[in-house]
Formats: sequence, structure tokens, C-alpha cells
Amino acid sequence: MQQIIITDSSLRDGNHSVKHTISLDSIKKYCQFADKANIPIVEVGHGNGLAASSLLIGKSPSTDKEILTTARKNLKHSKLGIHTIPGLSTIDDAKAAIDYGVDVFRVATHCTEATLSKSHIEYLAKIGKEVYGVLMMSALITADELVEQAKIMESYGAQAIIIMDSTGTYLPNDVEERIFKLKAYTNIKVGFHAHNNLGCAVANSLVAVNAGATMIDACIRGFGAGAGNAPLELILPVFEKNGYETGIDFKETIKEAEKEEALRVIMRELEVDREQAIEVYNEISLAETKEVVDGLVKDGLVECIGHNEEGEPLFGLTELGKQAQKQILEEQNKKNKKKKK
Repeated sequence: MQQIIITDSSLRDGNHSVKHTISLDSIKKYCQFADKANIPIVEVGHGNGLAASSLLIGKSPSTDKEILTTARKNLKHSKLGIHTIPGLSTIDDAKAAIDYGVDVFRVATHCTEATLSKSHIEYLAKIGKEVYGVLMMSALITADELVEQAKIMESYGAQAIIIMDSTGTYLPNDVEERIFKLKAYTNIKVGFHAHNNLGCAVANSLVAVNAGATMIDACIRGFGAGAGNAPLELILPVFEKNGYETGIDFKETIKEAEKEEALRVIMRELEVDREQAIEVYNEISLAETKEVVDGLVKDGLVECIGHNEEGEPLFGLTELGKQAQKQILEEQNKKNKKKKK
């Protein structure tokens, strides 16, 4: 199966939908999920990227340093990526981001202004960093014009070119034409970033890989600006059905997607913001977990074996619990053998 590299933009593009207020705790927990699910690249930061926090376009409650170091600490295997727009960010900002542990730099410009990426891409390429060129609002120019802009970024040293359907107005044939030409006339990897304004984000992403793209952006439950992005939990099975491999754990992704949906229901029904909804969700989850654990302790199946760094109790199986676990596994093995017969 052909390998497709997924970049999860939930913690960057998703920040647009909550006015750039994703908390450090939410970043920590999402990065822990992403790392466990084996997501290749996790893009983190203000919705408009590195050094973009301002009163004019949206003030983040956390600094770039706080955001990126929190993400880095909780990404043991996944790469940490950032979106950076020359003019909002400088080379000094890029140097700081390197110190914070950023692995992948996505240097973005308007689709007609690739020349603005010169200093950033050349600097990052020269020092050996993984750097991609990103063309935003790409539906505003023709496929041939897009190729010319992509070639400019390639000439600066970009290792990949990603086109963004920022307006969410592409139909599958639009995507096919652009990706096909980018693959034909450049010598670097090609990627696609979908928006779901017309309900075509998943279909457009599939068309992109069929046309030769090997890098796709997605977000949990489509959590992104405007109508949202391509939902990660839908991209995975659709790609698999079409012979593309991502290496991402689908079960872990579905669990996280269900959590995201629960947060939206809480926000809608209680008329609270996202961070308040997370508090409610955590209280419900904690109460349910405590009820289950209390029952297991009462039955003598588990016991407290210590506490974590935050003072929360850690539980382990008692001898009785181990015996019960062994019995359950043996019964499951018997059922599996019968099924095979």
C-alpha cells in the first residue's frame, strides 16, 4: 500500500474556530493522543501561525514558547510542525521555534506571493530543517499559475509544496487538475489541505492522492476554520479502502473523535465555550471512572499502588484481579478458536 503522510492541523487550524484560545492543557492532552495514535506530524500554534498572536488578528492566552514547548514535551514520536507566514513571523522567530523543538516548518504565503517566502525557506533549508512551501487561497488562480508559484518555492529549497483550499470552493476536478500539474512540473512532494465548505473535503483529499499527492492535512472531527477541514477519522478508512496506508491507529482516533463530538454537544446544550465544555466533560468522565474503579476495589480486583506526579492514585491488579484477567483471556481465546473453525 502507498504511504500517505498525514499532518494533523487540529491544534493550529482548529484554533481559528475558538478565537485562538486552545489551552496548554488541551494541547498537552491532544498531543498525548496524537503521539499514541502514531500521527506523523502534529501542527501546533496560533491559527495564523508563528508570532501571529496580536490584538489585530487574535490574541492567544499563551505565548509561542509555552505552546510549542508544551507540545514538544508530549510528542515523543510524532513530529512537531508549525505554520509560519513571512511578515507575521521573522527569521528570529524561526530560530526560536527551532530552540523550542519544532521539526517541520510550513512556510505559507498567498498563492500569488511565493517570493515572500524566499528568506524563510532558504534559511531553513540551508540549516537542514524540514521545510515545506504552502500556497494559501489557491483556488484564486489557475493551475498553471499555481505551478509557477510552486516552482519559485521549490527553487528556494522547499522539500514539498502544499496547496490550501482556504476558500473551501474546490470540487474534485479542480483538485485533480492542480495536483496532477504540480506533480508533473515540480520535483518535490505535493500535499493538499482541504476545507469543507461544499462538503467535499474528504472526496477532494482522496482525489488529491489519486492524482499523486503524498501529503494530506486533516483535523479531528474537521476541527478547523470556517466549515472545518477534512475529518481525520473519515480520511483514515476512506484512504485504507482505496489502498493508501497512513500508519495511524484508527481505534485511538475514533475515541478522540467521539470526545470531540461530546464537547460540541456540551457547548451547544449548555451554551459554554470550549474550555468550559472540557471542564464539564472531564468532570463527567472522572465521575464515571471513579464509579467503575470504586466497584473494582470493592470487589478486590484492583488496589492503589501509588500516585503520579499530579498526586492522582494509580491502580494495579490484585492477585484476584490477575486470576480474573487470566480467566477472561482464556475464555476469549477459546471463542476465537471456535470462530476460526
